[in-house]
Amino acid sequence: MRKLLLFALFAFLFGTLYVGCKRDDPEPEPEPPKEASDALKFVFNGLSSYYLWEDQITPFHNSKYDNKDSLNSFLNKYTDPEDLFYDLLYQYGTIDKWSFIVDDSKEIENWIAGISESMGMDFMLYYISETNRNLVGVIRYVYKNSPAAKAGLKRGDIFLTINGENMTLTNYQTLLFTKKTYTMGMATFTGNTPVPNGKSVTMTAVLLQENPIHLDTVFTVNNTKVGYLVYNGFIGAYDSLINSSYDIELNKVFGKFKNAGIQKLILDLRYNGGGLTQTASYLASMIYSTDPKKVFSKMQMNAYWQNYYTSKYGADYLSDFFTSSIAKTSKTPETPINSLGLTQVYIIATSETASASEMVICGLDPYMNVIQVGSNSYGKYAGSFTIKDWVDNNGNVNPNHSFAMQPITFKNSNSQNVSDYVNGLVPDISAREYAAELLPFGDPNEALLKACLDHMKGTKSVSIPKGPNLKAFVSSDERSPVVRNMFREMPKINRE
Repeated sequence: MRKLLLFALFAFLFGTLYVGCKRDDPEPEPEPPKEASDALKFVFNGLSSYYLWEDQITPFHNSKYDNKDSLNSFLNKYTDPEDLFYDLLYQYGTIDKWSFIVDDSKEIENWIAGISESMGMDFMLYYISETNRNLVGVIRYVYKNSPAAKAGLKRGDIFLTINGENMTLTNYQTLLFTKKTYTMGMATFTGNTPVPNGKSVTMTAVLLQENPIHLDTVFTVNNTKVGYLVYNGFIGAYDSLINSSYDIELNKVFGKFKNAGIQKLILDLRYNGGGLTQTASYLASMIYSTDPKKVFSKMQMNAYWQNYYTSKYGADYLSDFFTSSIAKTSKTPETPINSLGLTQVYIIATSETASASEMVICGLDPYMNVIQVGSNSYGKYAGSFTIKDWVDNNGNVNPNHSFAMQPITFKNSNSQNVSDYVNGLVPDISAREYAAELLPFGDPNEALLKACLDHMKGTKSVSIPKGPNLKAFVSSDERSPVVRNMFREMPKINRE
């Protein structure tokens, strides 16, 4: 019996010891997060590198994302690179109202070149009245050789219906911007009310390249030759139909002005939402001077790139100077600039005058008497360059996706460091046009042109609406992501 108890005790102690000393099986290592898509990594890396306000974006300065797995976990919360892009922007819609991304980089190239599928007209939609929230459209100008031009439409024409439907706040986008072919029902004003006039126009959209030079002419005012130019976009692209670039065509206009001996210039930028900074520099040189020692504008990037470029290339590297020639391209030769050497210029501006247009006004102001006519400009002093997912230094891009983005990457100032005009540039002469009485461009009685001509004559210009004073709703330009944008080539990077 004693032996049996000893054996039981030994067995208990051994079992306890065995259980107490037994090593637990190791926990399996967690699976690392899957690799984020190339498109998601492109958005994060591109914005963290070049975005003007990158110092305000918390994820770009979170050290945990230096770890590849942590970054992949963060990026994989997103299935759409566009959602990631807009979530990373700095106060999008209030501070940054302009950055955008596309899933096909060709779209940006076409927009910058002025290429789009359209009827070829610029228009504004207005509320019919304070109580009637239906909309009426007024055509502001028509592209040359476009479907709208061939249909006989012109500045000041009024339309009320599309395919027989009245335009409203809820259906105007579907009616005007989703159909390749539509019938526009025309109207006239009877008193304060637009009334169908029985006329209609059917058009089909085509791929168009808009020539930004809408009109140029010469007036004689008090025995003084005055040049007048309606310029609707800072587009320098090559146009195969005219076998020239719009920069060179703009220079030809100034050659005509020079040969005509003009002494004053009226530059009409009322609908010009901006474009290429290089073209802005060319235009400023055509107006004022080709002196390459004079600064036209200065560019400021985020802290990293600002320090990089100024330390590598000097303090002037990020400045744009007046220039004596239009640069050579693969399709056009270097071309001497026709400069007028003026000391005064009238510039017509409105709330739709933005970015590169404001760059011209602000950049010329330290050197000459810039008389701004109209209303406050839009207030866009920041710009961008196109960012693609480059895989080498030769311009080759990642074949795994086609995204490209146009985030705000710099802001501009003039030679006296004037910038940040968030409320726009203020006119010297206040004037406005009225939707129900738009006269053709170049008509001396057209409201904004008349204000310039009257000032030259020393008389006060008064514009009193003869028809309804309509409240604007939205313009056709708002459909383009490049509206009010300012573009430039990405500055070079020293690869040594």
